[in-house]
Amino acid sequence: MHKTLEFPDLLRLIDDRSTAFRAAIAAAPSLDLPVPTCPEWTLADLVQHIGEGRRRWAATVAAGPDATSRTPAQGDAVAPQEPEAVLAWLAGSTELLLAALREAGPDQGCFTGWGNTQTPHTAGGVARHQVQEIAVHTYDAELTVGESPSLPLEVALDGVEENLFIASFTTSAWPHKPTAFDLHATEGRSWRLTVDGDGARTTQLPAVGEDPDAAGLSISGTANELVLWLYNRITVDSLQLDGDRGLLDLLLAWEPEDWG
Repeated sequence: MHKTLEFPDLLRLIDDRSTAFRAAIAAAPSLDLPVPTCPEWTLADLVQHIGEGRRRWAATVAAGPDATSRTPAQGDAVAPQEPEAVLAWLAGSTELLLAALREAGPDQGCFTGWGNTQTPHTAGGVARHQVQEIAVHTYDAELTVGESPSLPLEVALDGVEENLFIASFTTSAWPHKPTAFDLHATEGRSWRLTVDGDGARTTQLPAVGEDPDAAGLSISGTANELVLWLYNRITVDSLQLDGDRGLLDLLLAWEPEDWG
């Protein structure tokens, strides 16, 4: 069974993807460019979201386990207008987040905002999610400036599980016949999203006691493609589907109250 990324790796990847994000912004002829994967957003909106968001997460992590909501951003929450100042502001936003995470350590409790999921409410859980948020928005920025973006393999492989753990967990009963959705990355990792009377939950495959033929639908592609599909950056038509396609329609239409 494969392991998730360790905390130092998460911090390294936050820094790496943040650096790549700034490089895309530096390459843009204008921050007024529309972002094709974020409808109604320009690069300026994306910059504000990334910078202010990292500052808010920094403050939230620093607030510790007693915080009951996201905390206002640390420092200047508004992106400057000058190009060089924007890059410095983004770099400062990343460093505030990394400093807060380093100080907290992976096991410190932290408000996360994602309710009851398979991801813990800790600074480590926040760090794991931050890797994916920054990586996917870096993809958005790189696409906007005409590059051919993709997520680093270690980011994409961790991102499939990370997304499923938060966005596809519920204790509300599945209102249809119990089934499972298997996701297979061509790089050799697989996950199963089981839906039944106990709700929805994800396990790594192969797993002891799991029937290999239990999946009603298998979804296959590169880890990069799977993550981008889970984040609605590409359509499911980009992936290989084997089994009952109608089950996916049922899953997408399902809206339990505690859906992630």
